[in-house]
Amino acid sequence: MTNSTRWQPDRSGDRQARTRPSLALALRRGLAARCPVCGQAALFAGYLRVRTACPNCGELLGRIHADDAPPYFTILIVAHIVVPGMLLLERAATPPLWVHAIIWLPLTLGLTLALLRPIKGAILGAMLALGVPAVEDEPA
Repeated sequence: MTNSTRWQPDRSGDRQARTRPSLALALRRGLAARCPVCGQAALFAGYLRVRTACPNCGELLGRIHADDAPPYFTILIVAHIVVPGMLLLERAATPPLWVHAIIWLPLTLGLTLALLRPIKGAILGAMLALGVPAVEDEPA
């Protein structure tokens, strides 16, 4: 005789079934660095460090990892702003290289630092709204 008991996942945890926000709402909340689920608490505990859990709604935010997507999208956006500007300036005035360095290096650094955090928040919000599996939810 064999035991025909089927495996069932453990659903006894204290995770409440929450309604997920729409994609547009989660993106807006993430861009504003707020919790994508409730929109009340801060998403980040530091510049880019995501809170472990939302203090307001209890959503486990630290288990969702955006990995390399935020830097990739930041580079994509900053490059589409800086490179055309460099080319237009070169074509219009042909300044020396030090002028390019004085203009474009600080602009590139400033844009990158300004955009990285909101882009990471938006990506985390999108991942949460779309139900992308979190790290511990993935099979081994």
